[in-house]
Amino acid sequence: MKNTMEYKGYVGSVEFSQEDELFYGKVLGIRALVSYEGASAKELLTDFRSAIDDYLELCSAEGIKPEAAYKGSFNVRISPALHKKAAICALSKNMSLNNLVEAAISSYLQAH
Repeated sequence: MKNTMEYKGYVGSVEFSQEDELFYGKVLGIRALVSYEGASAKELLTDFRSAIDDYLELCSAEGIKPEAAYKGSFNVRISPALHKKAAICALSKNMSLNNLVEAAISSYLQAH
């Protein structure tokens, strides 16, 4: 079972409240709070899609650009020693540090 769903490039979480007997979630990867809920999986999916459509319509009405989820850029904090090793490794392979990190993450995700 996946705990996420996707619509129009946005990814939303899937949670369940046993106490409320309700599915709920929020859009991941953006600062704006876009949330949704439903008593069934079908209702959750419908409300998720509606929440995304409402968010995009609101942005359009206010003349603002909707946030793009997962733009492909993020900061990573690592130890100076690991940073040095990675930079030297990238140089020795004639590649950028960004390309090395991308390849490492891709390799890790394929293995898991």
